[in-house]
Amino acid sequence: MGCFFSKRRKAAQGGQQQQQQQQQQAAGADGEAAAGEEKAPQYSWEQRAKIDPKDYTFSGLKDETVGRLPGKVAGQQFVIQDCENCSIYIFDHSATITIDDCVNCQIFLGPIKGSVFFRDCKDCKCIVACQQFRTRDCRKLEVFLCCATQPIIESSTGMKFGCFQYYYPELALQFKDAGLSIFNNTWSNIHDFTPVSGENNWGLLPENAVVQDYVPLPSSEELKAVRISTDAMRSIIPITRGRRQKSSEESCLAVFFAGDYTTANARKLIDEMTGKGFQLVQTKEVPMKAEDAQRVFRQCASEFIPLLEKGPVVALEFNGDGAVEACQSTVNDVFNGTKVFVSESKASASQDVDNFYNFAEMQMGMCARASAVHPFSGKRGKHVFRESNSVQSAPYLPTVLRFPMEGRSRRSHNSARIPAG
Repeated sequence: MGCFFSKRRKAAQGGQQQQQQQQQQAAGADGEAAAGEEKAPQYSWEQRAKIDPKDYTFSGLKDETVGRLPGKVAGQQFVIQDCENCSIYIFDHSATITIDDCVNCQIFLGPIKGSVFFRDCKDCKCIVACQQFRTRDCRKLEVFLCCATQPIIESSTGMKFGCFQYYYPELALQFKDAGLSIFNNTWSNIHDFTPVSGENNWGLLPENAVVQDYVPLPSSEELKAVRISTDAMRSIIPITRGRRQKSSEESCLAVFFAGDYTTANARKLIDEMTGKGFQLVQTKEVPMKAEDAQRVFRQCASEFIPLLEKGPVVALEFNGDGAVEACQSTVNDVFNGTKVFVSESKASASQDVDNFYNFAEMQMGMCARASAVHPFSGKRGKHVFRESNSVQSAPYLPTVLRFPMEGRSRRSHNSARIPAG
């Protein structure tokens, strides 16, 4: 009996132990499930702060001074529309900007990684830095421009252009964040899609044009915090003559190769040469290959080819009687120990300039085509804001395609808009 009773008790105890083990296993499974739920993957787009389009829009304003301080746009898209008699300042870099139906406004736009598109605007004065510039159905726009690619106007009249001239402490870094070089500026090389026989839809602003006479410094207390200078000597962008007539038949090409002080050295040579009365015609920053160097530098190519692997070169064209001799002397005195290509003689300088800038135009054209992301029809539509989470990411870039857009009349546009306010 005793043995029989003991066996039953042990069996009962075994059952209890098995039940406890099952309960523990179930509890463990529940804990693992809960832990799994807590450790669910978090994606970067779920963690971003949602943007409010109103923070990136100026719409329906009249007789106001408004703007965005450095760091407030941070590479996002921006929309300006239906503004009249306003002063508008975007002191930051952005992805793209569209300006629609603005009248008699003064507008400053900091570096734009993609395109800026003016539509149905008139009597506006602007300062703009961008990758692509385009206008459509505009009248009497006066623009101090820095544009990496050829600016395009369409169905626009009374357009005037000058070289970008502006400074504030954050601007240099904003150009870098926008992926723009201060040396790539085709401000005067305008392409008119809709030329009129016997008329000229565009021209250049006077050489002595004063920036502040066109776009005054901001008057609001908030925007006065930005330390602005419009002095040509302090401008982030070197002031170039562009397509203006040269004062002399003698030009000189100087080329700096990539290094720690390339930009500073190029700016120093510009200051030295312009200080001696020579004119800076154009600048360019582009990568080169060995075969490119052989075409441009010819017999000197072997000396410079090893330097090309370090990065893009910066080229400067100076103009004026005695430019070649003066440039050689300045380079020898100021940049002793730094390898710089300088035209050898007045006779060869013209060919040097043509060889380099013909190559550069081809190179920039290929880069522009390679960066094409989305076709841009130019038709009016609802603005869709896309978040740009870092300057390294590829933001939405409406690429300007080289063909006239259909439906030129304003009424043909699909005019869905962001509501005012």
